[in-house]
Amino acid sequence: MSATSKNNHRTTLAASCGAHLIQDGLVALHYVLLPVLAQAFSLGYAQVGLLKGIGYTATVLLEIPAGMAAEKRSELPLMAFGLICAGLGYLGVAMSPSFLVVAFFFLVAGAGAGFQHSLSSSLLVRTFKGPDRRRALGHYNSAGDAGKLIFTGIFSLATGAGIGWNWVVVALALTAIVFGFYIGQLIPRAYSDWQSKDTPTPHTSTGWGILSGHRFSALAIMVFLDSTVQAVFLTFLAFVLLSKGASEGTASFAVVLALSGGMVGKFCCGHLAARIGDRKTFGILQVLTVFGIFALIILPVTSLMIILPVIGLAVQGSSTVTYGSVSDFIAENRQARGYALIYSFANGASIGGPFLFGLIADFWSLHYAMWMLIALILLTLPFSAVLANHRAIKDLA
Repeated sequence: MSATSKNNHRTTLAASCGAHLIQDGLVALHYVLLPVLAQAFSLGYAQVGLLKGIGYTATVLLEIPAGMAAEKRSELPLMAFGLICAGLGYLGVAMSPSFLVVAFFFLVAGAGAGFQHSLSSSLLVRTFKGPDRRRALGHYNSAGDAGKLIFTGIFSLATGAGIGWNWVVVALALTAIVFGFYIGQLIPRAYSDWQSKDTPTPHTSTGWGILSGHRFSALAIMVFLDSTVQAVFLTFLAFVLLSKGASEGTASFAVVLALSGGMVGKFCCGHLAARIGDRKTFGILQVLTVFGIFALIILPVTSLMIILPVIGLAVQGSSTVTYGSVSDFIAENRQARGYALIYSFANGASIGGPFLFGLIADFWSLHYAMWMLIALILLTLPFSAVLANHRAIKDLA
């Protein structure tokens, strides 16, 4: 590989990881920002879920068109646009005088987030080959988890130190805008030639390029249900602790602890799946998640703060198994569409899940909603039996 190619590869990886870190960090900011907004604007649980759903609606609507656009030559400019759009959305949230204005700017920020996952995934899959592709995607996924931890950590520490939440959000929003302009400056004139899509690729296909419709459908259902569990857990975690008498600072820090466990879980569960298979790994994690939500319901705050990293590991680690299987079901030249479709299912779950469970919490109680979440977790297990391990999937394809 020439020195120029190596530099372009590093630039692509740095841009993708940086954009993922910031975009996922901004999305995760919801988990610590929503309790503050609820207090500031006297919101009910359903309104909290609606706010989260509004942003994800915009993301879902743009995810597939962005994935199709990624099959052309314009990933980096679109990624830059998405970062700037998300940053402007959060600037608006920080300055909003009412719930309706907050909702509008959540929509703007969500639109920006639609120009991230499918674009970056397509860019990395095309740029890196063989074992380097797996490593690049691993760096990319880890960067998103790091962003969640960094952004929620900064918010919790800064507000705990007495800095107004508005100013913290402004600072994080400006970070997204600045990095968006930085990515725009990374695009050399020769980039389109280096990233030419005219080069033939193996396993070319037309349409969506789905290699096994039955198993891909099972994967999509699993992703939808699993993403619903994760979105509801992270959205209402702080509220559960507040209902147990925790302070706002403690409740926000609880989210950071859960996200830190999730970051470790996504890394470790990839190795576990490689040893014992996707199906067994997913099943173990779902059983652990059931026990984790049960602990969230019955344990006091002090005990929960000790075990929350473990609960976060179980709840979020399963996404390594599900997302890691996507490329095995999709033809090489349709990876962007495949990832866009799966991410749309995940984002769709994040739209309806928090709002539906927020309604349950409003009409009955937050703890009752958590019991319903346990039932949803158990519903994912039958679908995991349809999926084979990586080797069997590749043999089938």
